[in-house]
Amino acid sequence: MSTPQEGAEAPDFRLPSDRGDEIELRGLRGTPVVLYFYPKDDTPGCTTQACDFRDRWEDVRAAGATILGVSPDSERSHGKFRDKYKLPFPLLADAGGKVASAYGAWGEKSFMGRKYDGVHRSTFIIGRDGRIAKVFQKVKPQGHADEVLAALREL
Repeated sequence: MSTPQEGAEAPDFRLPSDRGDEIELRGLRGTPVVLYFYPKDDTPGCTTQACDFRDRWEDVRAAGATILGVSPDSERSHGKFRDKYKLPFPLLADAGGKVASAYGAWGEKSFMGRKYDGVHRSTFIIGRDGRIAKVFQKVKPQGHADEVLAALREL
């Protein structure tokens, strides 16, 4: 599936969270949303990225936005990851990568000569109006939160 472009309506979804509830994107209208897709809980790059967002959480909130992390891991795995690193934002379980696919963040990857389907690290800023305001693809975990904050401040 192709990546939605800036200005397009953000694909709606409803996913279970690490907190035992479900979050629906439509329910967050009126608030900018930082929606970031990452491959796997508690792995080096994903931990760097999550902790970077954690450390900038107050700045993101001051910009009026919220953060949602999405990976194919289970709610239980997300809960352990959240607790271990004291993450203040919800982590959503996208089993099978259906939502990641809708955002063009799911596809073929390769590791050590093996090909498989998985998450391509991507971030989307969704504006108050439910439209995609900014797309980040091929995200490098270190320092990404600063890039996102700069984009939020331009909304």
